[in-house]
Amino acid sequence: MKIGMEQLSPYEVAALRILSAGIVLIPFAFKAFKQIPTNKIGQVLLSGLMGSFIPAFLFCLAETKLDSALTGMLNSLTPLCAVIIGTLFFKMRPTVWKFAGIFIGLIGLFFLVSPNGQLHFNNSNYISLIILATILYAINANFVGKSLGGLGPLNIASVAFALLIIPCLIVLVSMGYFTRPLGELSIIKSTVAACVLGTGGTAIATILLYRLIKRAGALFATMVTYGIPFVAAGWGVVYGEQVTLLEIGCLGIILSGVYLANK
Repeated sequence: MKIGMEQLSPYEVAALRILSAGIVLIPFAFKAFKQIPTNKIGQVLLSGLMGSFIPAFLFCLAETKLDSALTGMLNSLTPLCAVIIGTLFFKMRPTVWKFAGIFIGLIGLFFLVSPNGQLHFNNSNYISLIILATILYAINANFVGKSLGGLGPLNIASVAFALLIIPCLIVLVSMGYFTRPLGELSIIKSTVAACVLGTGGTAIATILLYRLIKRAGALFATMVTYGIPFVAAGWGVVYGEQVTLLEIGCLGIILSGVYLANK
C-alpha cells in the first residue's frame, strides 16, 4: 500500500488491489458460478464486500496518515471483534474468559492509540477506519462460517472477486487512473505494487482464509491476526518507521486479551 500510494491515490491502489485479485481468479470463476446455487450468489458478493472490498479502501485511506506498524497492530483486534460479533449475532456461547479477554484487549487498544492520554498521532478518524475494517473482517468470518460453509473456498473467492471487477473499474475511471502517464516508471512501480498486493495479499490469502474457516471455524481462522502485527512492524522498521516499546507493550496486552477470549 505504501509503495502504491507513492504515485497513486488510496482509492486507485485499493481498486487495483481488488481488480487484480478478480482478474487472477477469473479462470476459476467460470466453473464456480455453475457450482454455487443462484440464491447464494448475493451472499457471496456480500462476503466479498465485507471481507475485501470495503476494508481495502479503509486500509489505504488510513495508511495515508498512520504507520504500517501501527496499522498492523490495530489489525490484531480482529479476533476480539469476532468474539463480540459471534456472541451478539451468531449464537456463540459467552463465557467469563471471553468477556475478560475483550476487556483486556480494549485496555491495550486504549493505550496503543492514546499514549499519555492523547490520541496517537491525533488521527482518531484514521484509527477508526482500521477498527471498522476489523469489525467487517469479524462479521465476514462469522458469516462465511455460518452461511457459506458448504461452498468451496476457491468458489467463494473467485466468484466474489469476479463480481467486484466492475465496481473497481468504475472507481479507476472516475479517479482518472487511465488518463495517467501509465508508461512512466514511477506509475508502473506503484501499479505493480498494488497488483502484487491484490494477487498475494488478497486473492491467495482470501482462498486460504476461507479454507481455514471451513476446516477450523471462524474464530480460529481470525487468530492468524496474531502474526500480522509482527510482520507489519517488521516491514515498518525496514521502511524507517519508529516502533516504540510502548506500542510493543500495548500489542502484548491486546494479544493477551485475544488469548483469553479464545481460551
